[in-house]
Amino acid sequence: MIKALEPFKNNPCYASLSLSWKEGIAASIMQAPVDEYLIPLGLFLGATPMDIGFLVAVPHLLGSISQFFAVRAVELAGSRLKFLVRASILQALFLVPVLFLPLFVFPSRILILIAFVTLFRILANLIATVWGGLTSDYLAPEERGKYFGWRSRVTGIAGMATTITGGVLLNAFKSFWTAAGFAILFGITAAARFVSSGLMYRMQDLPEQKKPEDTFTFFMFLRAFKKSNFVKFVFYVASITFATLLAAPYFSVYMLRDLHFSYLTYMFIHMGAIVASLVSFPIWGKHADRIGNARVLKTTSLLIPVIPILWLVSSNVFYLFAIEVFAGFVWGGFNLCVLNFIYDAVSPGKRVRCLGYFGFINGVATFIGAGLGGYLAERLPMLQGSRILTLFVISGALRFFSHFLLSGQFHEVRATVQNASSVELVFSVVGIRPLFGKERNWGLLSFLKRSLWKD
Repeated sequence: MIKALEPFKNNPCYASLSLSWKEGIAASIMQAPVDEYLIPLGLFLGATPMDIGFLVAVPHLLGSISQFFAVRAVELAGSRLKFLVRASILQALFLVPVLFLPLFVFPSRILILIAFVTLFRILANLIATVWGGLTSDYLAPEERGKYFGWRSRVTGIAGMATTITGGVLLNAFKSFWTAAGFAILFGITAAARFVSSGLMYRMQDLPEQKKPEDTFTFFMFLRAFKKSNFVKFVFYVASITFATLLAAPYFSVYMLRDLHFSYLTYMFIHMGAIVASLVSFPIWGKHADRIGNARVLKTTSLLIPVIPILWLVSSNVFYLFAIEVFAGFVWGGFNLCVLNFIYDAVSPGKRVRCLGYFGFINGVATFIGAGLGGYLAERLPMLQGSRILTLFVISGALRFFSHFLLSGQFHEVRATVQNASSVELVFSVVGIRPLFGKERNWGLLSFLKRSLWKD
């Protein structure tokens, strides 16, 4: 893995880049249980679909509101790095009470879980905003796709290992004390965050380069919608987030409650998305560096609407695993290029503020989507015996609408990118027809051949 850092050895922030991937591993070990097993924990505590909606929606809403205070939080801390270290320690402390919730039975456990997850999400959103501003300053624009693609792959492996551990752990404890399995799993998350904060402490703290025009209010930001390429991009992402979160929390509910899958089967299906995203990050990153982030975003957002519709075809475990593989590959490209587009489109002095505004709008979209999804999940007419499947259809239709309405409203910001259509990009990513001459090792088929048929 260290060899992957060789292209950056002349970067003045090389030491921080080498620490960043290690910190990312610890952070991923912390984040994976929250992403994959928070809803199963809520169901174990007796949550209804509406409760699950609140568990997802409320933390994201309040977390998004906190984005308005990101700049002020950095100013109070004294620097971006000082804020990151202190906030990550505090975030780890908020995880500690969560591990005790499954061990004790009392009426308000769901409310307490929502409260502590909300505090966790508030800090998570602030940390992500400030971390993105600092780390992007370590890299030149042409380096970001390659570095973040590689880093995402490394941290994704750590998240995958943690997800597997969680599934095996919960399945092992299910026969005699499931609560202890959840307690151990969320104890691991808190410990990993403490390790992450220690690694962050050793990173380089770069001063922010600000100009008078870098300060502007949220309403000034919104008023720029008609002429600002970046603001149009923000609403494009937020619309897809809303349509996605309408259904996203309820895939877990559908598997665990409606299909009665075990924790091990649940983990196996989720692994499809995790493994596919690991494979996809460097592939999408290399293509984005050549043809731009906007083309990757527009291509993947055309494929994203298909994902929930495919869940209607069958409930076979191996079929659902295959769907998750497709989903992980597509979402890997979308998520990677969302951040890279922001880093390209926004100057360093405006980055924390714009990341904050982006986080707020996206958080509101998450809140409305997840909350509305929780309401509809108990009231929609049934499809193939499940109301949640009806919700999947609505989510897919809205994702298509978001893509066709808004994907053409923003454009690439890099001046030195090569032209390619979405069809050409898909063929190149898969490995059927490379876009750039003889460079035939960029695609999925090439990756599989190198992995499975090594000499």
